[in-house]
Amino acid sequence: MMKRIYQQALDHINNDDWDAAHRLIQDYSDPLSCRIHGYLHWIEGDFGNAAYWYHRAGIALPDNTLAEELALLHSAVRPVREPDDE
Repeated sequence: MMKRIYQQALDHINNDDWDAAHRLIQDYSDPLSCRIHGYLHWIEGDFGNAAYWYHRAGIALPDNTLAEELALLHSAVRPVREPDDE
């Protein structure tokens, strides 16, 4: 179930619908939800809240770019399959 929530939130982010992503993810407190929540505050320029949510995810506010972080979030939701996984 959570994978679907994560993917929907990332789809909203990709469509620049940050409010919809925020409404979807804000009620969850697992590490990836907190990281996505932090990303949303970061993209909005709210660095204090972004740092808070990244801390709740167990990591520091990233020092990469927003695009790099979004790619990492996508990777966390859709891990790359190894040939042995098939």
